[in-house]
Amino acid sequence: MKVTVVGTGYVGLVTGTCFAEMGNDVWCVDIDAKKIENLKNGIIPIYEPGLEEMVARNFSEGRLHFTTDIKECIDETLFVFIAVGTPPDEDGSADLQHVIAVAREVGRLINKYTIVVNKSTVPVGTGEKVRAAVREELEKRGRGEVEFDIVSNPEFLKEGNAIEDFIRPDRIVVGVDNVRTGELMRELYAPFVRNGHPIFTMDILSSELTKYAANAMLATRISFMNEISRLCEAAGADIEMIRQGIGSDSRIGMPFLYAGLGYGGSCFPKDVKAIVQTAKEFGVTSQILDAVEDVNKQQRELFVQKVLAYYGGTVKGLTFAVWGLSFKPQTDDMREAPAIDIIHALREKGATFRAHDPVAMEIASEIIGKNGVEYVSNYYDALKGADALLLLTEWHQFRHPDFAKMESLLKKKVVFDGRNQYDPAKMKELGFEYSCIGRPKR
Repeated sequence: MKVTVVGTGYVGLVTGTCFAEMGNDVWCVDIDAKKIENLKNGIIPIYEPGLEEMVARNFSEGRLHFTTDIKECIDETLFVFIAVGTPPDEDGSADLQHVIAVAREVGRLINKYTIVVNKSTVPVGTGEKVRAAVREELEKRGRGEVEFDIVSNPEFLKEGNAIEDFIRPDRIVVGVDNVRTGELMRELYAPFVRNGHPIFTMDILSSELTKYAANAMLATRISFMNEISRLCEAAGADIEMIRQGIGSDSRIGMPFLYAGLGYGGSCFPKDVKAIVQTAKEFGVTSQILDAVEDVNKQQRELFVQKVLAYYGGTVKGLTFAVWGLSFKPQTDDMREAPAIDIIHALREKGATFRAHDPVAMEIASEIIGKNGVEYVSNYYDALKGADALLLLTEWHQFRHPDFAKMESLLKKKVVFDGRNQYDPAKMKELGFEYSCIGRPKR
């Protein structure tokens, strides 16, 4: 099949590349000429394991194309996927200006039956706004007879595992308003569901809300565990034991039951805010999700307070080693990363930092800045002469470090672990002063 994907960000590039991997002819479109030129030269704008190799292979084999001009491809394609950003407005609602702009461009250009697919994360009712924008542009051209359909097809990709999630999805959700479009979408996605996992076909409104509801549920699990971790610290219980005790219940399960610094990234913070705002627009209160946001914000503040409390309220003149800057491992995404808030808060108190992240340091240096922060290429180098280690992202290489080497490099054997990577009993045995989330000092 022939597919156009508008937007070469995280979702658009993964979507287009994976469709090409299955033998489709795919055009990826973006208004950023430099980004398109880089993609043609094999330079990927994001870090995602396996994506660079897959882009290069499909580009060289002629299935994947990059352009700044949607006119080049729109007459050739049946499907036009909209995969542009929907950043939050000041009130938390999703900004749809880029989605509607693409819809209008499609309406100005199509001359044959086209399926316009919303892949961007959008609030309930966006499908009708896209339909109206396309129809308005067609009528301006006097081409109101041209047929098109609107589809909602939310993505459920985890950063760091996006290729696997797309090629072997748990499920595919398709929102349509007629049988024909649903069957064409099933045909497009057929190669991805050979594992027997379902394609759920539903109405457009339900599909749009499914995406927000899924992310809000996952965010809720994270905030729930973080709130329980606070009770653990007060009572002397162990959040890891509790995780095992409740996660083994088949009704609950283990995923997203980790206490830590809270959620970040491009999806959970934005989508929780958006569903809260949508609820307000419909006159519905969202007490649970309001609390989810509050707990997530407080979790970072509590970590800062732990550090300050250990040093008697002042960290002026201290240097902290930082392991991990991205919001999660296997990505360079710094959006809503806990490290940003934690470093800013302690820097305002007079602390300086020596930081390492396997892939996110360049982006982090732009967001956090270089004032009081030295970015080092080796994570052990971050420890040299530091007063303590702050572990902020659970990259695999931090899980089993050389503790003897850590001891020799740190000024004092102090570790503040925001991701519960180490066993408190072992750390005590090794002579470290160890502070983590919701776990007692054994």
